Amino acid sequence: MNQCTLAPGTYRFIVPVDRAGARLDLFLAGALEDAGRGLVKRLIDLGGVHVDGRRVRRCSLPVAAGQRVELFVDGLPLEPFQLDQAMILYRDRYLLALDKPAGVATQPTPARYQGTVYAALQQFLSGTGQVSLGMVQRLDRDTSGVMIFSIHPRAHKGLTAAFTGHHVAKHYLALVSGQLPGAEGEFRSELARRRSTNRMVSVEHGGKPAITRYRVLTSADDASLVDVEIPTGRSHQIRVHFAEAGHPLLGDPAYGGPGVIGGMTVSRQMLHACRLSLAHPVTGERLEITAPLPADFTVVLHRLGIAV
Repeated sequence: MNQCTLAPGTYRFIVPVDRAGARLDLFLAGALEDAGRGLVKRLIDLGGVHVDGRRVRRCSLPVAAGQRVELFVDGLPLEPFQLDQAMILYRDRYLLALDKPAGVATQPTPARYQGTVYAALQQFLSGTGQVSLGMVQRLDRDTSGVMIFSIHPRAHKGLTAAFTGHHVAKHYLALVSGQLPGAEGEFRSELARRRSTNRMVSVEHGGKPAITRYRVLTSADDASLVDVEIPTGRSHQIRVHFAEAGHPLLGDPAYGGPGVIGGMTVSRQMLHACRLSLAHPVTGERLEITAPLPADFTVVLHRLGIAV
């Protein structure tokens, strides 16, 4: 079983007196109409079950009367993402950079701990006896490309300072709707999260400053391929800035991007972190780490007649 039969969402229960003492997996299997014990065990192991607000990954935990049990389902495959050697773009004793696939969350979510990039990297490093992991960079679940981590205590502080001090050059490739008015440009705004939609928007004051620079590489009738550099690293900033300019990313319905173009379904936002440039936080060596375009991005480009 790799797909969950439960609809995505949050399922909440209060343990009644007559179910006190039951195993957590048996309690949930009895409370859910469309889930057997096998599925419940998988969801608990993924980290999608919380008891009184705390993640619990022990199926045999006895529940108590009045406890609040929550199950978070994200609709993604149940098989956890695992890191393999082919995804490693750079590694030394201090740093590791990988090519993150689209569709994988960077860090734990309410629905899962297992299967995130962070958990997969912890597991990968544990096999080498190296488990000191620092994460300062994040990519959206459906964004692919370069991510870099510190894997040694001597690198943690320096890598964090490089990102927070805006000393890392971060370049993305994005496929945006329509044709941009000039060959290059820049967006500047303050970004804040709108609580009613949980999406980021530009605000006049009270947000965090965000700068997005772009250069058009090539265009078709319905879309443009752009190289994007972000001196800042605000949540969703590339997606927001292009959407607010009237050119949302292809495959990004959350910000108004088309899900179908040229008769083809675009299943995720066309955004790829293609290059990171920075000074090594320990040795000072200049690093430039690149990730090739993934197959799904290339397919869309070919359908649009865009050559790279």
